[in-house]
Amino acid sequence: MITPVHQIDDKVSPAPHDHEQQLRNRTVNGSPSSRGSEASSFPNDFGSILFARIQERANADVAQAPPFFIDLNLDQVVDAITLGKDEYNLKPLYRTSLTDVDSILYRHEVMQDLESATLLNTIKAFAKGMRTVRTHLSEIDKRYYEHQRERWFLDAVLRYVKVMSRFSERLSQSRCRSRGLIAFTGYLSRYVASPRFTSLKAEATQIDTALSAIRYNIYIRGPRVEVHHHANEAEYSLEVAAAFERFRQSADKAHEFKFDESADMNHIEARILDGVAELHRQTFAQLAAFRTANSDFLDASIVSFDREVQFYVAYLEYVSGLKETGLHFCYPLVEACRTDVHCRGGFDLALATKLVHERSKVVCNDFYLKGAERIIVVSGPNQGGKTTFARMFGQLHYLASIGCPVPGISAQLQLHDRIFTHFERQEQMTALRGKLEDDVVRMHEILEAATPRSVVIINEVFASTSLQDAIFLSKRVAARIMDLDVLSVWVTFLDEIASLGERTVSMVSTVLPDNPARRTFTIIRQPANGLAYALSIADKYRLTYPKVTERLGS
Repeated sequence: MITPVHQIDDKVSPAPHDHEQQLRNRTVNGSPSSRGSEASSFPNDFGSILFARIQERANADVAQAPPFFIDLNLDQVVDAITLGKDEYNLKPLYRTSLTDVDSILYRHEVMQDLESATLLNTIKAFAKGMRTVRTHLSEIDKRYYEHQRERWFLDAVLRYVKVMSRFSERLSQSRCRSRGLIAFTGYLSRYVASPRFTSLKAEATQIDTALSAIRYNIYIRGPRVEVHHHANEAEYSLEVAAAFERFRQSADKAHEFKFDESADMNHIEARILDGVAELHRQTFAQLAAFRTANSDFLDASIVSFDREVQFYVAYLEYVSGLKETGLHFCYPLVEACRTDVHCRGGFDLALATKLVHERSKVVCNDFYLKGAERIIVVSGPNQGGKTTFARMFGQLHYLASIGCPVPGISAQLQLHDRIFTHFERQEQMTALRGKLEDDVVRMHEILEAATPRSVVIINEVFASTSLQDAIFLSKRVAARIMDLDVLSVWVTFLDEIASLGERTVSMVSTVLPDNPARRTFTIIRQPANGLAYALSIADKYRLTYPKVTERLGS
């Protein structure tokens, strides 16, 4: 007698299998699971493609945006860089500064390697393959029947081993020069040659072959469905077609049947699959055991690499669009100690992204500080690019601190310990202190926390008080900054700040010589000349004749 025979009553839904512990979705959204490394005998001797010193990675996955991000529009920059890559949770990585020059050079090396189109495409192909693996794993919990979940798991493993084998082969052919990629290439080569990986690949392939070889017959008699072993019955479809060929009179009409493309099984399909599993108990038992034994098949270091390498890919993709418009990016020389700083052809990255989208011109600016010079004092008319220049200065130093190329043709920058910003804020009606008091308190907090390795950016401080008080307070702040020897940019209308000593440098936002109302957005190094912008200053403080008349009339 041929068994088993399964009778299916469509009016009664079969009870599903009890849910056992499911394989968790390994979406790359934070720290990689450690189960793979714990269960594996393969030595985990690769640290990180992003951090030269693995201890720097400790809090990178939970890093919040620093306070200066909004003032410098770095939140907009990071949003633009990571657009479309939410699955990798890259924003915390862009919020984590490095603390030593060698770690910055480590990233420069990897970034320069990935400027090779061939290598970058290899990395992208790997990422695409890993995405299919993650998608397959995430779908497992959505499946209702156990045999189907086991098959989806097997497919995920098959995809994984194929991706790893191909990636290792292609990566080994690349001419990597960076310490990070050289180390990872060696790790990956050893991994795909390890007993753990080769046995995983062999067993998955063997089970897949066994499943593919299964043949069975289904007999349907009313509500009764029987599943039988395939007995090598003859294929009659060709004979039937040949017998009726003689009666053909015109072209056949298409009578195609479209199967449901949904990945879900209905209860009839599931009961048939149960019958097939009963007929091939050994193969299906091996499939179930394979899933249980290899639930942690993903290698933790490779999962981490898959996420971290997207830091580089995302940035390179982002800047490529800006480079196509003629803008330049460079790898800055970064010094940990006090140093001269300069940049040629720099620009505000957030503003440039907006202007390029609008097909508008991006104005680039230069700056340099040498010797005792530490404070750039920027003056000039309103809407002349002063605040944009200050933001550019801060962005350059921050991007340099995370090991990224910076906007500009060339640059030398100082590795900071912290960046502080003091930008003008609107007075809050609900606040317990006025605007002047708020400015003073905020500046005091900055000066208490700043060190000679800090970067301080000040934009229009003390604008709410009288001219004499603003000059007095600003000189006190400038004196403290000079005592600390802090690298600083200060946007102000107060010419007196630009000439306090050898540590200050005056830069001015220029206008067209024949039309002072037209801004060039170019900031040049020259003595401040507030008289040239008297009308702009008067307008800012509502002291023009029309506004004074209006106020007197009211």
